[in-house]
Amino acid sequence: IFAFICNKYTSIMTAILDIQVTKAETSKLKDLTLENIPFGKYYTDHMLEADYENGEWKNVEIKPYQPLLLEPSTAALHYGQAIFEGIKAYKDESGNAFIFRPFDNFQRFNISAERMQMPTVPEDIFMEGMRMLIELDKNWIPSMADHSLYIRPFMFSSDPVIGVKPSDTYKFMILLSPTGPYYNTPMKIYVEEKYTRAAPGGVGFSKNAGNYGASMLATALAKKAGYDQVLWTDAFEHKYLQEVGTMNVFFIVGDTAITPSLDQGTILAGITRDSAITVLQEMGLTIVERRITIDELIEFHKAGSLREVFGTGTAATISLIKELRYQEYVMQFDTNSWQIAPELKTRLNDIRYSRVVDTHGWMYKV
Repeated sequence: IFAFICNKYTSIMTAILDIQVTKAETSKLKDLTLENIPFGKYYTDHMLEADYENGEWKNVEIKPYQPLLLEPSTAALHYGQAIFEGIKAYKDESGNAFIFRPFDNFQRFNISAERMQMPTVPEDIFMEGMRMLIELDKNWIPSMADHSLYIRPFMFSSDPVIGVKPSDTYKFMILLSPTGPYYNTPMKIYVEEKYTRAAPGGVGFSKNAGNYGASMLATALAKKAGYDQVLWTDAFEHKYLQEVGTMNVFFIVGDTAITPSLDQGTILAGITRDSAITVLQEMGLTIVERRITIDELIEFHKAGSLREVFGTGTAATISLIKELRYQEYVMQFDTNSWQIAPELKTRLNDIRYSRVVDTHGWMYKV
């Protein structure tokens, strides 16, 4: 390992995985407060970047956060070969940094890559690169309640060629962004009947950029009508419930937690969803993963057995839903009286912030 001074930056070469680390001379953190920081607006001092060329990954480096120089013909801008993940890191009371279930995100990232005809990223680049990057910028992890460091690995096709085919070159990157609560208050949700998020045989189970771009019109229309997000329905009959916004959804009916099943390939296999299933079981609830219709949900509501509705996701964690509207039927809930979703959030946060022993092996120490 050696170091040298070069203009603005101090560069350190490390032999681990041939990752070159170029450190920023000064930190932007000195001009920023991390309390109540908005989601996705500020980024840490460094980022990871790697290139895929001639069938192999190379040029893996951690360097100061900076703009990219791209050709206008870059394939991802035209044909949408782009995927990403969302992960979070937390800080315990002693200042130690932990990442929540990163190996699961690594595996899901490569599932998305295969679906989008992109190369998979090796575990050492993804995991060790992430660890090194967070270790370098761990002072950016907020220590306040409901705050964390959001981790955004992503990959896109980088051929400077206009042509509908898989790219020959790709760029893999990781960005870090400190964040506070995603949704501060319970949400109002509109059940979407016209627009479609995903269909069987499509790419609904992958975290590709196109899924999110296609969702924006329906979301904008819902917000114009006074709602925060949409509850997506299936593409054919618009009655089977799928995801709520960019989150998985749970319905507490009596002592049972119902969540839409993944077997149609239209719903993302959420890491927080899987974690919630485990914790809800530990809380004594019965878990049912199956297709569920909006008509069933309305019947549960009319019968008084629909107790709670909430979304789960990396960014939002657990988001309470205080109102659901389907056509002219409105379901309203007193979220202040809820017990299950708040308890679920507390238990997950206790694990994430190392307030209890992690018996599941979910936390990865940096």
